[in-house]
Amino acid sequence: MKLQGKVWKFGNDVDTDLIIAARYLNSSDPAELARHCMEDADPQFASRVKPGDILVAGKNFGCGSSREHAPIAIKAAGVSCVVAKSFARIFYRNAFNIGLPIFECPEIIDELQEGDVIAVDAATGAITNLTDGKTYQAVPIPDFMRQIIEAGGLINYVKGRVKQDV
Repeated sequence: MKLQGKVWKFGNDVDTDLIIAARYLNSSDPAELARHCMEDADPQFASRVKPGDILVAGKNFGCGSSREHAPIAIKAAGVSCVVAKSFARIFYRNAFNIGLPIFECPEIIDELQEGDVIAVDAATGAITNLTDGKTYQAVPIPDFMRQIIEAGGLINYVKGRVKQDV
């Protein structure tokens, strides 16, 4: 799986309230959540993000409450993946559960500029800044977790496995 898109850059400790504010948690509709994705961090984000774009952030991305709404909002907004120095543990698991690829790459946040275009190879973890040609190494996604992402999330993955066993 290869992903490519424009960088949207955020800082450290982006919590789930910044990703999707609590005032929108009365909805579980992905399209509705997407309209408010990152609204409290960048009010223009949801209206300007394009399918395939990539969120890049500092350490501890997705900290705060354990809501699945946060990765759902990001994925539904069209973001192809998130690259960060590190992720909060529950966000990390929730992202894979809903099929949102995420990559840990400690040095990339300091190197990229918002608007750069990067390409991410999920199998190898190689990230190439197509704007300046520099390459970085993220932690690759293990095969079984890539299968979950390719299935569209854990539920779809399990459904597919059950059909194979029947």
